[in-house]
Amino acid sequence: MKYAAGVDVGGTNMECGIVDELGHVLIKRKYPTHPERGADAILESIALALVQLREEVKIAANDIEVIGLGIPGLVDPEAGISLRAVNLNWNQVPVAAKLMELTGKPVFIDNDVRMYVYGEAVAGAGRGYDYVYGITIGTGLAAAFVQRGEIHRGHRFMAGEIGHVPLDHVSFACGCGRTGCLETIVSATGIAKQAQTRIEQGEGSVLSEWFTDVKDIRSSDVSRACLAGDDLSRDVLDQTGRELGRALAWVVPTLSPDVIVIGGGGALAGELIFKPMKDELHQRLLQDYRHHFDIKSAELSDTAGIIGSALWALHQHRQG
Repeated sequence: MKYAAGVDVGGTNMECGIVDELGHVLIKRKYPTHPERGADAILESIALALVQLREEVKIAANDIEVIGLGIPGLVDPEAGISLRAVNLNWNQVPVAAKLMELTGKPVFIDNDVRMYVYGEAVAGAGRGYDYVYGITIGTGLAAAFVQRGEIHRGHRFMAGEIGHVPLDHVSFACGCGRTGCLETIVSATGIAKQAQTRIEQGEGSVLSEWFTDVKDIRSSDVSRACLAGDDLSRDVLDQTGRELGRALAWVVPTLSPDVIVIGGGGALAGELIFKPMKDELHQRLLQDYRHHFDIKSAELSDTAGIIGSALWALHQHRQG
């Protein structure tokens, strides 16, 4: 059997692993990224880590067929270049060429969210579906669409930035420089920000008792407070779910997925967000769409990026 290496590169940590052709992870490890070292040093660390992992599971070098990487930000997957990754301080980095030189293996790269969703589509919650729309609710909000095993990237490889859909009724500043982007509400950061702002405006909440500084509130705390019966927290999560449902009411008629897979840290709130999301979405959809797709939680957790990167690289390599 042949294997592929998968790497999920983040601004703080990177996950490296070895995956078989069926998507089973033989081994994985997390390593600090240290972006301040520069791209060359990071890629050298990845090459060394993959050798160490291969030796640990006693796989011959020739049995690793290909390497795949998921990278944040804008990526040109055809040229193998990281166009811009702000949290890595990468601009126009020829990742595939550099890592191929270090390892002697074919290297394929793409955006990290697309790799996460691809992993879920072929080996996780989207397995068995033809049209998989995947969302990650994390620090921000991003999405990808996998159609019969192929990734839809759009013009200039920029498809999937649902987090930057503008909302006229939202005044939170977004990291992109604009105001009112969807991810300022629907994200782990956005959930915390909603709670913080409302408490600062004088609304009562058990969170005020738990935290002397509201800036320390995180999305997980909002979920915990909601489960403890806190009205403000329940309202924040309800509003978050409904905003996502409104956004998906545009996505479903446009792409017609047969499953929507939702993952990321913010999705750990589960039905506290999913129920109002489903209610809002079904209320806004034509009858023809309502019962012809499923909504599922992601299954692969932090291995989705590794699996997706590895299997996508195998797929690309074998297509020639």
